[in-house]
Parts: sequence; structure tokens; C-alpha cells
Amino acid sequence: MPPNGSQARREEILRLATTTGLASVEELSRHFGVTASTIRRDLARLTADGRLARTYGGAMALTAHPEASLRQRTTEAYEQKRAIARWAATRIQPGETVLLDAGSTVGALAHELRTAKDLTVATTGLTALHELADVESVHVECLGGTLRPLSQAFVGPLTEAALERLTFDRVFLSADGVTADGGICEADLRQTRLKELMARRADRIYVLAHAAKLGRAPFHAWATLPPGWTLVTDTSATDADVAAFTARGVRVVRAEPVADPAPDRPAPPASG
Repeated sequence: MPPNGSQARREEILRLATTTGLASVEELSRHFGVTASTIRRDLARLTADGRLARTYGGAMALTAHPEASLRQRTTEAYEQKRAIARWAATRIQPGETVLLDAGSTVGALAHELRTAKDLTVATTGLTALHELADVESVHVECLGGTLRPLSQAFVGPLTEAALERLTFDRVFLSADGVTADGGICEADLRQTRLKELMARRADRIYVLAHAAKLGRAPFHAWATLPPGWTLVTDTSATDADVAAFTARGVRVVRAEPVADPAPDRPAPPASG
């Protein structure tokens, strides 16, 4: 149930603007069950506080979308990410060379690969390195470069140069948001450029994104993907959520929840 107190309601408005872009006064009035004039007062207060920017017609937009750190994201949608990771791990065959992006869902995939045999993994993410560092049956290549502490990812020209020397059977990409027409949405242009390069170097492309990320565009940096990629999400994604993807020829997999109890996992590395 939406919060009724004015301060709680304003915080929820701010959260909705950040996560879904909910904009019109009429939508917000219906959502909270209050009058349009009440919503306008809330927006005026948030604007005066510098937390929102108003647009024509009573809509609102955040002046900046805060990017969550990798540590913050690790505990979000944990079971959905684990289901996605478990399905993705079953695609990988012995003897393959795979490329892992940074990100919490791809980090969960790296955890699933701790029991793999005869596998080569290259990665731009510290989480994957942390998961696989002591696994003798997995050969690990670190695509080093400039460390971006917030995402615990290597980016920049050194990472890109390393990519140009390798090809991969499969690449598994993360996303802050993903849309059918735009591709992968991220907070940082270096990350989107890198994802595009990663996709070009692999035979098969998988984007791992739980249902809450589908159709989201929280930032303004984009990575476009070549045709034939696969979106791996979870079973809470509805037919409406995935319709635009399938209409564009994207293969969509909704991974079933993992039934067995989750094993203990090492704590993720500190965020810088």
C-alpha cells in the first residue's frame, strides 16, 4: 500500500522517479490516492529541495539518477539472480572460452562456475575474479585496465586493447536496464562502449537481467547489440514485459527458481 504521510509519500515519489520514471501528476495522484493539488505541493517541495526537476505538464524528472554500488546490488533480487545464473551456467560446455562482464548477476554466474572443468574465463569484473581465483580447474584471464570502484569493473583503453586479442564462445553481460530497441542502459559511457566491444568478440551473446530491469532506462549511456542475442530473466517477468524483445527477434529465457537451499557465499569485495 502506498505511504500516506507527506514525508513518506515524497520519499516514495523520489524512489518511483528513480526506478520507473513515473512522471505525471495524474498517475501519482491515482497511485497514492490523494488529490492532484497534494501531489503538486509534494513536487514543489522536492523541487525546492533540489531533489527533482519539473518538466512541462506537471511531469518530473530526476536531475541525476543515483547509481547503486555493486555491494548494494548484490543483495537485491538474490533468488532471481541465482536462478538466472544457474540457467546460464548450464549453457557453458567443457573446453569453452567465455567472457564475463562485471555486475552482481554475472558474479552469481561466476559462483556457479566454481565446479566447472576445463574452462577458460576472461572477465572485466572483480566479483568474478574473487569467485574463481582459487578454482584450479578454471583458467582465468583478467582484462585489466582502469578500475571503476562503484561497479568494481575494469574499463578503459587497456581493457579494450586486451579484448582485441581474444575471441569467445559466449559472453554474459550485465545491465542497469535493458530495452528492446535501445539495448543495455548503463550509468557510464566507458562501460557501454566496453559491452559493445565484448559482444563483438563472442559467438553467442547473453544479457542477464532480472525482471525489474526490463524496459528500464535509468541513465543515458547505451550499448547496442547485434541481432541474435539472448535475454535471460526470471519467471516474474510477464508476457507484456518480454513482448517487445521477442517482437525484435530476441530470444527470451525466463529462468525457473532454484529449488535447493542457497550455499554460503563469500562476501563480495569492498566497493573502493
